[in-house]
Amino acid sequence: MRKKAKYGEAAGVPRSHDVRVLTRQQAQAFYDWMGHKQDWQAFYEQEATRDLIAHASFETAQAVFEFGCGTGALAEGLLASHLPPEARYAAVDSSTTMVCLAQARLARFGSRVTVQQTDGSLQFAAASGSYDRFVSAYVADLLSLSDIAALLCEAHRLLMPGGRLCLVSLTYGTRGLSRLVTALWTRIHRFAPTLVGGCRPLQLHALLEGSRFHLEYVQTVAAFGIPSEVVIAMRQPEKRATPEEGATQ
Repeated sequence: MRKKAKYGEAAGVPRSHDVRVLTRQQAQAFYDWMGHKQDWQAFYEQEATRDLIAHASFETAQAVFEFGCGTGALAEGLLASHLPPEARYAAVDSSTTMVCLAQARLARFGSRVTVQQTDGSLQFAAASGSYDRFVSAYVADLLSLSDIAALLCEAHRLLMPGGRLCLVSLTYGTRGLSRLVTALWTRIHRFAPTLVGGCRPLQLHALLEGSRFHLEYVQTVAAFGIPSEVVIAMRQPEKRATPEEGATQ
């Protein structure tokens, strides 16, 4: 019998204990410095975020939570062109600079939007089931695998049953230029994570398999040789014990 490969082995993903990630303090300092320059990354991020928007049914959303909003570019696009006029939007980021930029950018939407700074925690004050979309673009690839797992748990708590988890991250190229870019990016991250903003390729869909989310859409989008993974998953209801299971507990 063929031995089942662990997460990412076939794609050359480093084992979790081999991956260096920025500390929360390092990440905050980097993105405080990054500021407006983060929008320069749109040349490879924009195509993947467009694909996310095209498949996440934002036109039916009433309450969106965004983790790691950066300069507020994604939020602005959603609020201006895709969300219903009554939909509310909550965004958080750990960077003081990013929060200030996002607040200024989204001010025209008034009370529909709140932008708050966090201390890097992966738990939020909102009540369970408060949102029907949980969005995070190019943030999970900054986190350790254990922090990603914690974030997914919190996303499940914040989403109402049937709500959608909407994620984009760097991923692994499978051919040609994208494969070369992935190999180079991974090598740089392994030795000097700050040179690539702490981000590294992930296989998000693999982290969601067997979770409390049902995968609805998975797509790899490459722009200028940089591959991104778009993942949309529906929150599954909590499993209730059957009478037989309850009797054995």
